[in-house]
Order: sequence, then structure tokens, then C-alpha cells
Amino acid sequence: MKVIKKILFVILGLVAVLLLVAVFIKKDFHVERQVTISKTKAEVFDYIKYLKNQDHFSKWAMMDPSMKKYYRGTDATPGFVSGWDSQVKDLGKGEQEIKSIKEGERIDYELRFIEPYPSKNQASFFTSAPDSSHTNVVWAFDGHMNYPTNLMLLFMNMDKMMGPDLETGLNNLKGVLEK
Repeated sequence: MKVIKKILFVILGLVAVLLLVAVFIKKDFHVERQVTISKTKAEVFDYIKYLKNQDHFSKWAMMDPSMKKYYRGTDATPGFVSGWDSQVKDLGKGEQEIKSIKEGERIDYELRFIEPYPSKNQASFFTSAPDSSHTNVVWAFDGHMNYPTNLMLLFMNMDKMMGPDLETGLNNLKGVLEK
């Protein structure tokens, strides 16, 4: 009985330490990648502002050809919603909504994941033109993990987990627009 009590105290002590550590670690993360596309800024922006076009370049949209999709509103305008429901574990169920558009410069989305883990995050596309025939596109993702789930950020490198998928999507976008 004494051994069981000691084991329980050790476990409770570890849990208490982890919960204390979670108070002091970050709760937010940011991941972004960039690509340069040999097209004008207007051409690139006019393509990426349509959420439905992500089906042609986003790695996540291409991972499940049988994914169920739905749309609400007018694409390329604030309030437009693109939803998905997939049996693929990494995709789950959710939707994204265009929150704002600064024409030619920036598009902001809210991502609402429903399954497998409910959360809300922000994503953005930024465009800039280094010259008249090229466009830099930045795809950024900002997330937040509430206490105590933020403890997972000690063990998860979100940049390494999500960065390659953003990079793949941007390279796909470059391929679509430059062909």
C-alpha cells in the first residue's frame, strides 16, 4: 500500500509540475512560407482570392479526392465559407471563412476545425511585387493553444509540422499559375 501511495504522489507531482510549466510557455504559434511566381501581382491575387481555387494547389485539399465539400456565400468576398468533411485522419472536418480582403495585397481567413480536435486559427495570403512580372506570395498560419493544451507546444514543432505542407501548396500554386 505504501508503494502505491508513493507512485500516486510521484504521478501527481509530475502532473503538477507540467501544469505549472504550461503557465509559462507560449500559447501562440506562427508558420509561414513564401514563393515567387512569374506572373503579375494582379493575376496572382485574382486567382488566390477565390477559396475554391485552393482545391487546385493546397496539399490538404488534394489529400482526399472523395472529401465532401460545401460552400456558402459568394467566393472571393468576406463571409464566404468553404467546408470539408474527410475520413482521412489528418484532414477531419472543418471550414474556413474569408474574413477580410485588402485587394491586391492580403486575404485573411478563419479556420475552424471541428474534428478531430476543435480549434480556431487564422490563415493569410500576402502578395507583393518585386517587379512588374513577378509576385511574392506568403502563406501564413497563426494558431493558439489554450492552457494547459499549450504544453504540447513543448513537444511539437509547428513550423516543421505545417511548414512543408504550406511549401508544397505554394509550389503547386506556382505550377498552376506558371503553366
